[in-house]
Amino acid sequence: MKVTAVVIATVLTLSLAVFPSAYAESTVEIIMEKTTYSYCEKLFYTIKVSEVTGEHAIIHIRDETGKGSSAIPFPITDLENPVPSRVAFEKEIFPLGKYFIDVEYSGVQTTTEFTLMDANKVCIPEVVKPIMANWLSGNISDGFLIDAFQKFTEGQGIFKIPFDINETTVYNVIIPEWVKNVGYWWLEGVITDDDLANAVNNLIERNIISLYQETENEI
Repeated sequence: MKVTAVVIATVLTLSLAVFPSAYAESTVEIIMEKTTYSYCEKLFYTIKVSEVTGEHAIIHIRDETGKGSSAIPFPITDLENPVPSRVAFEKEIFPLGKYFIDVEYSGVQTTTEFTLMDANKVCIPEVVKPIMANWLSGNISDGFLIDAFQKFTEGQGIFKIPFDINETTVYNVIIPEWVKNVGYWWLEGVITDDDLANAVNNLIERNIISLYQETENEI
């Protein structure tokens, strides 16, 4: 009987050693790229799990008041799963303060936090990017691009445009073809929002970007 008991104990010990995942509780961890963000930056973090079960992680992001996003399902395909945000933090949407990221996966929940602060960085809204892309493709006039700069950054003092854009003058703005290189660099992330604003303002000051006006002799 003693021999049998020893054999059974040995088998059980080996089973636990060979199949630990069958008895271990799943774990979920949120690894933050950093814990402080500012406007114009994009949230980035990684969901780390102890095993891949085939389920989706459910993500909620909320502020200090409890106001938050709807449930965001995210596929877990590896032990470490990067979660990059597609859009940057904008003043019109995200108030300053503390935010919380809640993740539930395979019956396990975890939470982490980050802080959004104003670093006084130049921040051009994401909505301007498709307008820039349309301008680069030749689908809209130079004036429509300058009009977008004015409308979507109004009150921020980012672009210093000395002329008004209306239904008539929108077709009279002149931007040299070579300036499109600056637009491509901005869309590709080679230059920052601040760099783009400085470049545009400099070109306006030097009258390289200008408003064409008819003279009396041309009328």
